[in-house]
Formats: sequence, C-alpha cells, structure tokens
Amino acid sequence: MDRSTLEAYDRNAALFAADWQAQSTPTDLQEVVRRFFRPGLTADIGCGSGRDTAWLCQNGFSAIGYDPSEGLLAEARRLYPDLHFECSALPALEGVASGAFANVLCETVIMHLAPAMISDAVRRLLSLLEPDGTLYLSWRLNETGSRRDKHGRLYANFDGDLVRGVLDAATVLLDEQLESASSGKMVRRIVARTSAI
Repeated sequence: MDRSTLEAYDRNAALFAADWQAQSTPTDLQEVVRRFFRPGLTADIGCGSGRDTAWLCQNGFSAIGYDPSEGLLAEARRLYPDLHFECSALPALEGVASGAFANVLCETVIMHLAPAMISDAVRRLLSLLEPDGTLYLSWRLNETGSRRDKHGRLYANFDGDLVRGVLDAATVLLDEQLESASSGKMVRRIVARTSAI
C-alpha cells in the first residue's frame, strides 16, 4: 500500500467514514454482486469503514473486512461492532488465507497502489478464492496520469491490460466502464471466476 495514502486514511479516518456513509447507495455494485456472487465466505479487501462488508453480511454473504488502515478499521468496528474486521494490506495480504473464500470484493482500492504492484495484487486476490470462486475488482479511472488528491492519496493511472493479463487463467464474466452510483466517479469494473476443480 502506498505509504502517503495509508497515512491519509489513518489521519482522516472519521472524515472519510462519514463521507462514505453519506454517499448514495452503491446500487450498481450491489446489483453486480447479487448477479455473480454465490453464497459463501466473502472477503471485502480494502473495506474502509465497513459499509460494503455490512451490506454483504445483510444479504447472504458472510463477510470479513480487511483494510491496512487502523484508523478506518476503528471506524468500521465502531459502526458495525458485530462484524469481523482485520488489518491486512495489498499486495501481500499477509494473514489472509489462500483458497478460503467463495467471493472476493475489492472495490476501488488498487488505484492506491504503485502500477508496478498491480499485477501482484491481482494475483493475490485470485489466490484467495476457492475453485469456482468469484472476484469483483474495480478501480477509479484517472485519464490525466497518476496524481494525489488534497489528502495525499495516490490515484495511479495504469493500463487495464495489467489486470486483464493476470486474469487469463480465470473466466471474465463482466468488464465495463461506468460512473459509480455512490461516488459519481468513473470506474472500471471486472468480475472474474476461477476454474472449478
């Protein structure tokens, strides 16, 4: 994880949590999850303040939220005290079991990584899935090159082929570019499924 981005999330955790809670419901994400995920243990990678982890748990997908920011995890635990949250960071995701999840959700996270880390991060996300598991991966598009916002968060600009190249061993079920219903930002979303044994 980019150090300045992580520091920004830790420093402003309450602010970001309040902002995400106030955003419009991410109906586009929820529709895709209902369409492609199957019941089973789900990892929410980059869970932030836990909004999507909570929705997953309320909709039949037993979920664990993972985030590298202790500040955001504190907000998640405050907002959703009955849910399970753990600290772990892409690309390594240390302490997260391989092959343990029916589904992995990674919503607008990988653009906070240096482009050189993207392929390894996607490989690691795939490794979390059991056979016939489903990965939902999205990232914010930034057409003006890599930049930092006013908080210091990195928004890396990278070729989507970095992601697609890693997904060759999986079946891509959805690949689209659209405006996010919750943030109003342009994102690219890919859903892929691993092979069954």
